[in-house]
Amino acid sequence: MWGAAQSADIRTQGQTRWSIPLPHKVSNSIFISALARAMLAGEMSIDRIVLGCTQLTGRRWRWLRPLAHRYLQIFGAQARPRHRELVQFLIADTHFQEALHRYAAELRIETWLHPPQQMQPVAAASSWNLPIVESTGALAHWLRLDPAELEWFADLKGLTRKTKNARLTHYNYRILAKKSGNIRLGNIRLIEAPKAHLKQMQRQILSEILNRIPPHPAAHGFVPGRSIQTFVAPHVGRHIVLRMDLQDFFPSISGPRVQAAFRTAGYPEHVADLLGGICTTATPNYVWQDHVKIAEPASINAAHQLYGLPHLPQGAPTSPALANICAYRVDCRLKGLALSANAEYTRYADDLAFSGDARFAAGIQNFAAQAAAILFEEGFSVHHRKTRIMRQGVRQYLAGLVTNQRINIVRADFDRLKAILNNCVHHGPATQNRDSHSNFQAHLDGRVAFVESVNPAKGERLRRIFNQIRF
Repeated sequence: MWGAAQSADIRTQGQTRWSIPLPHKVSNSIFISALARAMLAGEMSIDRIVLGCTQLTGRRWRWLRPLAHRYLQIFGAQARPRHRELVQFLIADTHFQEALHRYAAELRIETWLHPPQQMQPVAAASSWNLPIVESTGALAHWLRLDPAELEWFADLKGLTRKTKNARLTHYNYRILAKKSGNIRLGNIRLIEAPKAHLKQMQRQILSEILNRIPPHPAAHGFVPGRSIQTFVAPHVGRHIVLRMDLQDFFPSISGPRVQAAFRTAGYPEHVADLLGGICTTATPNYVWQDHVKIAEPASINAAHQLYGLPHLPQGAPTSPALANICAYRVDCRLKGLALSANAEYTRYADDLAFSGDARFAAGIQNFAAQAAAILFEEGFSVHHRKTRIMRQGVRQYLAGLVTNQRINIVRADFDRLKAILNNCVHHGPATQNRDSHSNFQAHLDGRVAFVESVNPAKGERLRRIFNQIRF
């Protein structure tokens, strides 16, 4: 009979109740599973949870309201939990287990409730105007796929990680060395660029869902209307500036964390899982095989562990926006920590900046330790070698910009770019394209435009030299 009930669940996903009869006496595991579904079948409020559980059991038990209260204490401020997470909560809740044992002979399932396939966003999400997608079929239609294609692109079973055929994967892979050195432990950066069809779907998710979810005000990277300059501006002319850097920012954001973000936006569990699967990936093992002789064994092993699980790919159009969304909680905590120390806080992707007065400077070491602890608790790790404490007596710089008195270009960077432009004029641009940029003219134009946006006078001087180059 239990197997038939499960089949009915699959056939009637759009319903909230199963129409087939069920036996009154059921095992504890079945009852706990049913109670978890009833608790998930409506709004996350005490009254609604008690009502759903009462409909399930046919009786308003006195232990239901305290149970609902404990449930909301744990899950109320988070994304709606998965069914299995709620089952684990019920198994671990001693008061519920006592009630289950005490009233075992009286507990019944009168009406079997099933979580409805409806958008159930948190309160703040009601104004985001997100597209309504309430089933697997609706998601496939929205993405112009058939259900089988949707399951293949989402790859929730992790099949592509096991393949040895690059044609069966959804990404193109490129391993780079970070600026800090050769390819070795801690210096690997993996670029995972989605193939055309997947990229098109990710762009649709970005434009119609993710761009409508507001990031934290402290986030300045990849946010329309914000930039490196808005990231740096609050820290200009401050007594002391603390700069911290996050290690492996994108791959440290896991697939389950991304799926939780879509559940917070209101999407049913399976829809959220599929959306998260489309926006994350687990890197196939074969990607690392050609680099075993180049990198240290410890580096390859670390890469296997980091990239082998579903994560945000660096190279997907959805990753920057999802990174900001998934970092919302840590931004809230760091902003609160900064306010408690009378300091400012901003973040540009994986660059974190804090600044303050003499009071902030007096406790800067303890503050940095507290910030690192918060980041660790939230699943991020600090690149401690890049942490900098910069007082007024030294050059204070963030994201390549000087912040001591006003925002300015680093003198050495300006001189280096000026020398490159002059060499292009006298010896030709091909002699200066040492990194083999496919469009060197656009590359130089962008660098000059950046200087113009920060310091118009210096930018004008560089622009005059740039205009003399014969490309």
